[in-house]
Amino acid sequence: MPADLAVIGLGPYGLPLAQTAIAAGIPTLGYRTGPEAGSLTPAELRRMLAGGFRTAAGPAELGRVRTAVICAPTPAGDDGGLDLHQVENAARTLAAHLRPHTTVILESPVHPGTTEEFLRPLLENGSGLRAGRDFHLAYSPSRVDPGNRDFTPANTPKVIGGLTPACTESAAAFYGRLTDKVVRARGPREAETVQLLETNFRHVNIALVNEMSVLCHDLGVDLWDVIRCAETKPFGFQTFRPGPGVGGHSVPQDLAGHASRSLRMVELAQQVNRQMPRYVVQRAAALLNEHGKSARGARVLLLGVTYKADLADQQATPAEEIAGRLISMGAAVSYHDPHVPSWTVLDRPIPRADSLYEAAAEADLTILLQQHRTYDLQGLSVKAQLLLDTRGATPTGAAHRL
Repeated sequence: MPADLAVIGLGPYGLPLAQTAIAAGIPTLGYRTGPEAGSLTPAELRRMLAGGFRTAAGPAELGRVRTAVICAPTPAGDDGGLDLHQVENAARTLAAHLRPHTTVILESPVHPGTTEEFLRPLLENGSGLRAGRDFHLAYSPSRVDPGNRDFTPANTPKVIGGLTPACTESAAAFYGRLTDKVVRARGPREAETVQLLETNFRHVNIALVNEMSVLCHDLGVDLWDVIRCAETKPFGFQTFRPGPGVGGHSVPQDLAGHASRSLRMVELAQQVNRQMPRYVVQRAAALLNEHGKSARGARVLLLGVTYKADLADQQATPAEEIAGRLISMGAAVSYHDPHVPSWTVLDRPIPRADSLYEAAAEADLTILLQQHRTYDLQGLSVKAQLLLDTRGATPTGAAHRL
């Protein structure tokens, strides 16, 4: 069966799109842009294959689809900006096989202006075709929340910004087959800036509550009780919770070097959030000291080393820096995570605890970094000698909270 859709990039943005397309009855072709890929359960993979999904045998197959969506990851580069190498590689590969009347959509997180100033020339120069005349070009921010069972690509509105009105309508027609609502932006720059605003909104608010966490600890105030009370306000407040740091694939953008001025609030938020792994380690060392133990030689068990609960994804997880800092202080670090069979930090394998309760009972300090559903936190709080909860997940008084 010929594919109608090519999803270029089978990572955290591409796989959910491919799953949604298959569920909507659209034959879908997957094309990898790099070694990194998202994860599927065997059951999910079987459903996709049965629904018409297949991976491309070669790049030539990209020239046989009506719609091509580039979902290549754009991780943080060495300069702190977005690394567009996989987007570039995807564009060059697609351009070599691009046919007239194809609709090309970029979903990767990018700086405003990337679709027109970076992607468009690559596609036009590589194909000899002209965007807006020979093929449609648009941007749509990926709105994926991994592990969220309530909001999926099918019931989350899609924002579309096309190079021309015709480009917008072509992209809207495609996404209208996948989702309940399509929102048309004025153009690709506006749609790209939607991604920028949504990502930065998350990071700024996490930074605020992380800073509140440090302040409340100094004041002797129970922040988790403050949040519990504040979230009863029915207007003007959205709940965010502190944690050991910010992970995931969405990189905050302050636009330094890409605009006449940077976003100072985002820059400050990045500084605050980057300090959280160090703060967790400081709290851990202080707790050990209060109980007559030194961090050097202490047995520290880390629970949950993924960036998000109930997922195997370790992208930018703060657990890695926390483990590294503890090791540099001389602590003997081990971990437990039902989704991570092996873990390496500072080029050394970290011992994995097979028996959670036994490991917690033996450890001088257990640190809850990620709240996986499988963790019995009540039982854990009883077994652990000393427990630092960075997620506010344990019962009140059962652990030391961040």
